[in-house]
Amino acid sequence: MSDAVLFDARDDGIAVITLNRPETRNCLAADVRAGLAAAWDRFERDPALRIAILTGAGDKAFCAGGDLKEMVETGMRVPPRDMFALPYDTIELSKPTIAAVNGVAYAGGWMIAQACDLCVASSTARFAITEVKVGRSAPWAAPLIHMIPQRVMMEILLTGKPITAHRAYAIGLVNRLAEPGELLATALELATEVLAGAPLSVRAARETVMLATEMGRTAALQAARHAAEYCYRSEDAQEGPRAFAEKRSPRWQGR
Repeated sequence: MSDAVLFDARDDGIAVITLNRPETRNCLAADVRAGLAAAWDRFERDPALRIAILTGAGDKAFCAGGDLKEMVETGMRVPPRDMFALPYDTIELSKPTIAAVNGVAYAGGWMIAQACDLCVASSTARFAITEVKVGRSAPWAAPLIHMIPQRVMMEILLTGKPITAHRAYAIGLVNRLAEPGELLATALELATEVLAGAPLSVRAARETVMLATEMGRTAALQAARHAAEYCYRSEDAQEGPRAFAEKRSPRWQGR
């Protein structure tokens, strides 16, 4: 993995992935794209890592989007389907992810923040889908309809104007706000809260949410019941109630 993307595998099961090109506002140039793909792959393959936090180096940008200079130089038209390593889309992940947005998240920056399961933002962060400003398009924004109201989504896409972190929080795009110096600590706190749950229960919970966005009510209920069976039949499903009855912390095995 190059220094364009840093990977910190913490002992507590949290991976911190950092886009490390602050001089270009962490734009998705070729080296960043390659480093991000490698980071997601490493995270998924390491059984000791249970949740990842994605952030950007510096205090000005989480990620300013695609590399427009590269698009000009290559005459890029429709981006290749696998150009960007998007969690749960072009990259297969089975574990939860958190975006920690520390500055601007424009275009492709919004894209990768949106792709993560949860989002924590600095109070100084800004979000925008700016493609209409440069004659491009944002088909990846389609799932946004499951996160924010239609009229709000329409305005964001049609105008390309940035919204503040507080507005992003108000419309449901952001889970938690933090002061700039507390962003990573807030993301780590949220990650720790997720890690407190039984691993198989967390996985089933995530699958339930995603199934609910993909299907109608009846089909989602049936699929979610099926997804939950492995969790119900696990050792942890017995350990949890036992620990509660014995008034102690559960010792999760993930099986």
